[in-house]
Amino acid sequence: MALGALIGAYQEDDAGGLRALLPLAGRTLLEYQARCLAAAGAAPLVVLVERVPLALNEAFERLRSEGISVVPVSEGSEATSRFEAGSQLILLADGIAPDMEDLGRLMEEADSAVLTVPDDEAHQGFERIDAGHRWAGVAKVDSGMLGATAAMLGDWDLQSTLLRRAIQAGARLIQSNPVEGRGPFLASGEEAMAGYERRLLVASRTARDDAVSRYLLPIVEEVATERLMETGIRPSWLVQAALGMTVAAAFCFSRGWAWAAVALLVLSTPLDLVAQRLGLLRLKPLSPAMTGRRLLWPAAGLALAALGWFQARHGGGWGAMASALSAAAFAEAARIERANRQVPGGEWLFSRRSAIWLAIPFAIGRWWNLYLALLAVYAAASFFIVQHLRHRIERD
Repeated sequence: MALGALIGAYQEDDAGGLRALLPLAGRTLLEYQARCLAAAGAAPLVVLVERVPLALNEAFERLRSEGISVVPVSEGSEATSRFEAGSQLILLADGIAPDMEDLGRLMEEADSAVLTVPDDEAHQGFERIDAGHRWAGVAKVDSGMLGATAAMLGDWDLQSTLLRRAIQAGARLIQSNPVEGRGPFLASGEEAMAGYERRLLVASRTARDDAVSRYLLPIVEEVATERLMETGIRPSWLVQAALGMTVAAAFCFSRGWAWAAVALLVLSTPLDLVAQRLGLLRLKPLSPAMTGRRLLWPAAGLALAALGWFQARHGGGWGAMASALSAAAFAEAARIERANRQVPGGEWLFSRRSAIWLAIPFAIGRWWNLYLALLAVYAAASFFIVQHLRHRIERD
């Protein structure tokens, strides 16, 4: 059965503006709410709003440009007409940024349910349900109940009245995610939103599989993510930029412009990491099967082969090309052998980023033949280590 969503967007914040328009990660709270619901599979998304100021209309247009259709309504009866008869809907309170795990659990409920938080000091801003619970701002109700509530509403608040009626009808109370740093967030003003934005930024950090991304790039990645999340730059653009810079580096190696090639490669190393975090922040994670991401590895191999080819023609002899091809072959074999498995000390094994950053000292001394030979040994050692560890783990 279709599952829509009704978002409240009519209450004011501490400064007198709409809570829905509070800034969050370069966009508005309403856009974040809509992305959460769309990511959970809810449609249509109906926004209950008394007036539509220019900033709110612009937010609607940005959502539509992302393929998320939102329908603004001004009355409960109009909202009812937007949902299929007999369907269920998610009620998202005004100013609430939901936790995705909570939202997923609620979507899986067969009948009406209400997410709750404890009635304690940390949740004083949330609406009280009873002596021990407050509403977490998210509930699952029947569209028929929405219609009946809208018909008898009068001067009462729609979302609060609908919540009360759902509870009186026996809606199940579900405890929100109790993990620290998780659970719903109630927006009250820009200062509180800044704190929640920092929380999202921290939550977007993921495990890093190589030493360069784990120890050398975190500061660059953090600053770039924080700056770019407030822009309209799409994560896919960063991946495409990294791919383009890697291919350009291969061309530079083939022409003997080694320093230009190394600079392009080093600058490309954090871009896919930043893109991954932006995708998580915008609730549109990058797919591992994304063409640009999958081509980064063979493009790096092309750059390595171009360096070997140039060195072979300019004093390195056949050994330079053989080292480059050996390094590429062992690196690919190690990647296949590892197959996304976690192995002890895996961050020190051969990776695209480690090979790129390792080139810096050799570029300074112009020891390219030595660099290629070392890469071949490094890649071969990584392959045999992965093979040994994998078979040992499987045996144990």
